[in-house]
Amino acid sequence: MSTNDVGTVPAVGDLAPDFSLRDHHGVEISLSALRGRTNVALVFYPFAFSGICTGELREIRDGLEDFQDDGIQVLAISCDSIYSLRAWADTEAYFFPLLADFWPHGEVARRYGVLDEQSGAPRRATFLLDRDGTVVWRAVGEPGEHRDFAPYRRALAELRAREE
Repeated sequence: MSTNDVGTVPAVGDLAPDFSLRDHHGVEISLSALRGRTNVALVFYPFAFSGICTGELREIRDGLEDFQDDGIQVLAISCDSIYSLRAWADTEAYFFPLLADFWPHGEVARRYGVLDEQSGAPRRATFLLDRDGTVVWRAVGEPGEHRDFAPYRRALAELRAREE
């Protein structure tokens, strides 16, 4: 198993970079605190309240049983402030943590190699991590492209099957 170099997209088999970010309620969530306890789905997205991002997170919300259960925790990450994320979560009834990579701006997205420096927003990226924090699946897209959830659902099913 290798570790990730700063600024490169973690590959399958890499240990995911650790981070601590505040969610839309101001609660600090650390990836290291979840290690050993649950698998994690990291969902990076460009902007709260934007059309594609809203549609994608609604798909997660409306099919939450496909994405999150006792063995998998969804963490959605953008560079928006916690105040924007709180308003968006309240408006959209998101029941999973929306994490603010606001300051230092985009530090976590940059460490995962998915920060678009020109726009200051993360690219659309999804990383599935096993309980040890190892990347077991990933997909990285561009801001204007809608995320394809079919491979994501298959990867989640494979991750669940590995644990049975």
